[in-house]
Amino acid sequence: MITGEVKNKVDHIWTTLWTEGLTNPLSAIEQLTYLLFIKGLDEMETTKEQEAEFLGLEHESIFPKDKQYLRWNQFKQLGSPEEMYRVVSQEVFPFIKSLQGKEDSAFSTYMKDAMFQIQKPSTLAKVVDSLDNIPMSDRDTQGDLYEYLLSKLSTSGTNGQFRTPRHIIKMIVELMKPTPEDKIIDPAMGSAGFLVEASEYLREKHNDLFLVQGLKDHFHNNMFFGNDMDITMLRIGAMNMMLHGVDNPNISYRDSLSEENKDKELYTLVLANPPFKGSLDYEAVSNDLLTVAKTKKTELLFLTLFLRILKPGGRAAVIVPDGVLFSSSNAHKAIRKEIIDNNKLEAIISMPSGVFKPYAGVSTAVLIFTKTGAGGTDNVWFYDMKADGYTLDDKRTEVETNDIPDIIERSKNLKSELERKRTDQSFFVPVDEIRNNEYDLSISKYKEIEYEEIQYDEPSIILEKIEKIEVEINKELYSLKKILEVE
Repeated sequence: MITGEVKNKVDHIWTTLWTEGLTNPLSAIEQLTYLLFIKGLDEMETTKEQEAEFLGLEHESIFPKDKQYLRWNQFKQLGSPEEMYRVVSQEVFPFIKSLQGKEDSAFSTYMKDAMFQIQKPSTLAKVVDSLDNIPMSDRDTQGDLYEYLLSKLSTSGTNGQFRTPRHIIKMIVELMKPTPEDKIIDPAMGSAGFLVEASEYLREKHNDLFLVQGLKDHFHNNMFFGNDMDITMLRIGAMNMMLHGVDNPNISYRDSLSEENKDKELYTLVLANPPFKGSLDYEAVSNDLLTVAKTKKTELLFLTLFLRILKPGGRAAVIVPDGVLFSSSNAHKAIRKEIIDNNKLEAIISMPSGVFKPYAGVSTAVLIFTKTGAGGTDNVWFYDMKADGYTLDDKRTEVETNDIPDIIERSKNLKSELERKRTDQSFFVPVDEIRNNEYDLSISKYKEIEYEEIQYDEPSIILEKIEKIEVEINKELYSLKKILEVE
């Protein structure tokens, strides 16, 4: 997480924008994202130049030779706020809007309506100066900064799908181990956190994919897909993906649950924290999503959607509210039965309720399954996460207690998990036992708790101890009284 010092700087920038007229939180985030993007482009370009020089290779800059003044490190040194404002608003901003040069690219599509809304040269100068002092060379810091900016949204309850903590995203991606051949989608992408983390995982674990032309093209053009219904978040997501080295992500303005979404058996991996904040009208939902379970609840409809859009053999790791695991309505039972009986449910990782604070205190779990269309569930792995490395209150302060490394380590050797007892933090449950419990997937249904028997002294012994303590107290009181009499 970002430090208190960085948060203070961001808060100062926020106050500057607010007091000088930019009072819509989402607009403020958008404007800051543009500037962070411009700063990130320059830093990325500097890194590439240094690498090319070190290797003795030619480097083709994204900044034209005669327009190097468009770079952050150049225009930040301009003599007056008015000159900086002219360059940024009239040249730098149009430059980034047309950066990819393809009218049909995701970046160009969602950037064409972007507007530079900072109105005063003095405001821009203050913000540029403040951002310049925030270290962002580390991609984790960039992501944490985005998350902290998004926490400023007064609509965080409405836009809850943006709020997935980055360390939880990272854990899920590490559990799923994306491959260079995967076709990955987040149908409720927000700022594209899952897609960005998947791309970073592939760069770290499969960096040789960039040496194979077919895989490299797949990575840049046909691997990453995301849908959302907020144009601003699509813009932020597109910039986020591009800053993380994905040239042409397939990002769409789309209601994933509606009839307009015709996707079927297209993807090999779903990574998502879909919204689970309410209900939809039946008329607004694609009819085929209602065949598994007739429901208005978005969390259930998204699970049905994932089964539809995955290819056979495709995998999903999704965050669901605890109610999905145990609620007794016909719709809840139907979707659990569909995943368990007709596909392969693999794991349930129960997370503590504080994981999503300060935005929400809801208890959640990670549901991991594979689409088979022919069953296959045998033993389901349960893990009871009690700590995620941060306090579980609204402050979410970093602490040492953290189950995430243990979750990832145990997941790598599931055979050894078969021997674990139900009193342990993780264990397997046979599918027949789950069926006998009406497809209940709550960990409390299966976990056994060991109670330590406490031996107490006989009442007569306890009374004797109390009398001895009373005698000692009286002695001390007598001594104190004598001291006071002397004085």
